[in-house]
Amino acid sequence: MFKKNKEIVAMLLAGGQGSRLHVLTKNTAKPAIPFGGKYRIIDFTLSNCINSGIDTVGVLTQYQPLELNAYIGNGIPWDLNRLNGGVSILPPYVKADSGEWYKGTANAVYQNIRFIEKYNPEYVLILSGDHIYKMDYSKMADYHRKTGAACTIAALPVPIEEASRFGIMNTDETGRIYEFEEKPEKPKCNNASMGIYIFTWDKLKEYLIRDEQDGSSGHDFGANILPEMIAQGEKMMAYRFDGYWKDVGTIESFWEANMDLLNPKIPLNLSDPDWKIYSRFDPMIPQYIGKNAQIIESMVTENCRIDGKLWYTVLFSGVQVASGASLNSCVVMSNTKIGRNADIKYAIIADDVVIEDGAVIGDLPENCEDSSKWGIAVIGKGAIVKSGQVVRPNEMIEPYSGR
Repeated sequence: MFKKNKEIVAMLLAGGQGSRLHVLTKNTAKPAIPFGGKYRIIDFTLSNCINSGIDTVGVLTQYQPLELNAYIGNGIPWDLNRLNGGVSILPPYVKADSGEWYKGTANAVYQNIRFIEKYNPEYVLILSGDHIYKMDYSKMADYHRKTGAACTIAALPVPIEEASRFGIMNTDETGRIYEFEEKPEKPKCNNASMGIYIFTWDKLKEYLIRDEQDGSSGHDFGANILPEMIAQGEKMMAYRFDGYWKDVGTIESFWEANMDLLNPKIPLNLSDPDWKIYSRFDPMIPQYIGKNAQIIESMVTENCRIDGKLWYTVLFSGVQVASGASLNSCVVMSNTKIGRNADIKYAIIADDVVIEDGAVIGDLPENCEDSSKWGIAVIGKGAIVKSGQVVRPNEMIEPYSGR
């Protein structure tokens, strides 16, 4: 086989269903969900790759891949349209006699060993396509080379009360990992895995092949590959990351990450010329702000028309907010129309929604007598909220099905 040598090949896991995002991912893969006015979640990982000098990326897709595949296309927005390397969409592998879904994160990479081997890399970078962060992977790769590790895992300190949601790494004073626990009930520390791994390729291939032959394995990196490598005495190192990082796998965390864009104290600057976040976003006409509109600490993308009031709200392109309407702490996606005197608080509104005059959606947390019943209200793509209709906090309206 002719090999086009690349030092590092990135494998981006983008096939998860994202079931905790409910109506937002009913017809869309989680990495393709719009974020921050003019981006998709996957833009952050792809931009990190090219900004880090990594120009060969395999995107492993599975659940509802059509919109994600179309969005990535030939990779031009991220400068990943390369004859040697670039971005490649990698659906589950179909053999001559059969085909099968990816059985786990490790199996997804195993099924694409031939893709990786084509580039004869020294290292393979494993990434998730559903996190919001800016990171220079080349610095992590330098650390991996320097330590001579078989695997290096990006680590982030989290509040100890949240540590059971993550893979937790217990390390010695040098940063060497001696134990990896996937979502432990009683975590021993708060050193959380970010789901970013750099492997020396020969070692990873060995363990992928071994894991595939184990019928009892769940074929998962966190649950199977990493603990097995530690058990076999492989050198595993933790790489400390101190920047902004958000797992947007729940409605609450997705809403929080969008709100973080409005907080100047949080280091998530999407306009940083030294570390651009690229996206597939067509030029549009400017925003129109009516003479009676009020906008307070909000983000309004191009081609919006605002005649109402916005507080701490993120608007995507093409949103219309009629006179008398008010939005507080909301995320509103593209081409949604909000009618006169609509009152919307703490809500996520997907694309192409119509909210008719006088509709009420969500409420302030302090107005809910039972705090356990409060949550972000969510309106699915293409839904219609009728005039005068009330959508309670934590309620979800299903996307328009077209039937």
